Amino acid sequence: MSVLIPAPAAADPSGLTADDVARLRADTPGCLTRHHFNNAGSALPPQVVVDTMVDHLRREAEIGGYEAHAEAQDRLDAVYASLGALVGSGPEGISLTTSATDAWLRGFLSVPLERGDRILVAQAEYASNVLAVMSAARRVGATVEAVPDDATGVLDVDALRSMLDERVRVVAVSHAPSQNGLLNPAQAIGAALREVAPQAWYVLDACQSVGQVPLDAAAIGADFLSATGRKFLRGPRGSGFLWSSARAQTLEPALLDLDSATWTSVDDYVVQPGAKRFESWEKSYAAMLGMGAAADYALALGLGVTQRRISWLADRIRLALAGLPGVVVRDRGMVRTGIVTFSVEGQDAADVVRRIKERGVNVSHSPREYAVRDFDAQGVSGLVRVSPHVYTDDTDLEALIAAVSAAIA
Repeated sequence: MSVLIPAPAAADPSGLTADDVARLRADTPGCLTRHHFNNAGSALPPQVVVDTMVDHLRREAEIGGYEAHAEAQDRLDAVYASLGALVGSGPEGISLTTSATDAWLRGFLSVPLERGDRILVAQAEYASNVLAVMSAARRVGATVEAVPDDATGVLDVDALRSMLDERVRVVAVSHAPSQNGLLNPAQAIGAALREVAPQAWYVLDACQSVGQVPLDAAAIGADFLSATGRKFLRGPRGSGFLWSSARAQTLEPALLDLDSATWTSVDDYVVQPGAKRFESWEKSYAAMLGMGAAADYALALGLGVTQRRISWLADRIRLALAGLPGVVVRDRGMVRTGIVTFSVEGQDAADVVRRIKERGVNVSHSPREYAVRDFDAQGVSGLVRVSPHVYTDDTDLEALIAAVSAAIA
């Protein structure tokens, strides 16, 4: 191992052997050409995901899109069960969507807002969510307030409790923010809401935790939980899903089409029962099948195994980065995810990312506009983001640290 990579303080706690990791890499064609540390952006899919999608697209070309859809209906139905298992539920709470943002909006926009309502968001909430919240609040005259972080950097549940009252309509939180490595206390947030403000709707963005962390949506107490296929789940872009509680499935969605509702008379319609009401008819069925294949792959490996290996790799990366001159690791929280962020003293993060990528290592840039409150609170304008996955090995780690060292020299 390169001297740039500190020896691990402990063995890989996931239980995966070197042969297991080799098999994971053999399942992942992208490992042959790049050192991929952008899994928080878009992970490398296993071959089964690619094959599943290509096979369906070929079938569409052979017999037609509607016909291929009908032929694959049983397999599409199974996708709901696979995604439900990822969040500790059955298929009945799952809606298929085209992205995490699509899923999140279908949940949030279904909550009726009125003038004077309060919407609480996490300090580290992501731009796509906050922009939608601000827009909705402006339309009706609601207010948007940020819940402060505690001393460790996660959402302060005690502060949240003090802010809750009968006017709080929505609490929106990112479970694993994309720019600071922490895991927010989702279950404690849900417990506080049910105890102090049971009328409030809890919308949890789980796009960075689904696929890398075991989840139990019912235990969390969320009304809506949104996710994407393309990040740690290792599914395709253009895929996502929404889990909704039984209570949420009584809401009338803001968006309806002939799949989520039935036109019953000239001036009336009936909304579909259950989670189906949050879907729309047109989507890439190849992508939905690919997302299902990714979910099955993740479940077969085990989400606990995945979380332990990713966390172990991320901690090794943090330790190695902290030893480089001028590098400041910015991650917070007592429980951390596979998202590692850092800045370099006196250097622009976007320039550092560009120089690292020129050396065949995929990392990503997180600019201030992705999470303005969080970035301003930390006094940074941009961060380099590194995110390993189960198929990451020591050759990848060596390439990463060598590339960072060269980029900041």
